[in-house]
Amino acid sequence: LDSQIIDIADQAGERGYDAGKKVKGRKRNILVDTLGIILLLTVTVASVQDREGAKQLLQPLENTRPRITKIWADGGYSGEDFSDWVSKVRDDDEQEIDLEIVKRSDDVSGFKVLPHRWIVERTFAWLMKYRRLVRDYEVRIDSSESMIYIAMIRRMVKNIAK
Repeated sequence: LDSQIIDIADQAGERGYDAGKKVKGRKRNILVDTLGIILLLTVTVASVQDREGAKQLLQPLENTRPRITKIWADGGYSGEDFSDWVSKVRDDDEQEIDLEIVKRSDDVSGFKVLPHRWIVERTFAWLMKYRRLVRDYEVRIDSSESMIYIAMIRRMVKNIAK
């Protein structure tokens, strides 16, 4: 589970401002499997916090995808209230979802590959290969989500055709 902030074109619709990264645009929240294939996707304005965007993203897990039992996320999703919310997102008490926060060590300088988090970062890199997804040119948010799904479908078909 991770998010990415994308600049938005001037003519495009809804946008927000992320004061932490000083970017005006939209935020993509994605949940991927261990192969990097997108399972769930949400696009929001950039001003939405990671945890609130993740709540929108994970809401469909209530009745679907019963095999998901563990989610790895970065430090932006840490917090007791969010962790408790994720564990109770399903109606079924027997099958809780375990949220594990994968944090970067403070004593490491420069780039360091983190276990499990590199998978979602690789998926974002795959999406950046599609010129139309480098910036968000879509006026409507649902159109933006559709373009991401189309890019992911194209990637999967390309892998199958090999």
